[in-house]
Amino acid sequence: MSNPVPEHYRHLRTFAFGDNPALADELVELVVKGVKTATCSTEDEPNTSTPGELWVVLDGRGEPRCVIESVEITYRRFSEVDAVFAHDEGEGDRSLAYWRSAHRTYFGRLGRFSEDMMLMCERFRLIDVFGDLPPSEP
Repeated sequence: MSNPVPEHYRHLRTFAFGDNPALADELVELVVKGVKTATCSTEDEPNTSTPGELWVVLDGRGEPRCVIESVEITYRRFSEVDAVFAHDEGEGDRSLAYWRSAHRTYFGRLGRFSEDMMLMCERFRLIDVFGDLPPSEP
């Protein structure tokens, strides 16, 4: 496949959400649909953003799917994440209870979970979707 990323985005850093291909596909689809407008990571992960930075988001096969722009970065403890941020992450039923359960599991898989762990909480907006790619398969 030829590179579907337009020339003016090819210099951007790339990343995929989650820690496995199925999760990457699920989360990038939520971004493309406009449901997911926030994400979080441990404060020491290498993919730290700055407001105004653009990123190419990859699907579970490593194919570029869209471009997002970081609009806000805040740091807070796991236990301090609120219902508004959980809703904006767009996962499951979008409740704080679902967010806590899913993220305990996710950070636990990484061997990094604690109730007082510091998170980089990022809000972003969708800038562009690469429409010549087929939708991700479930």
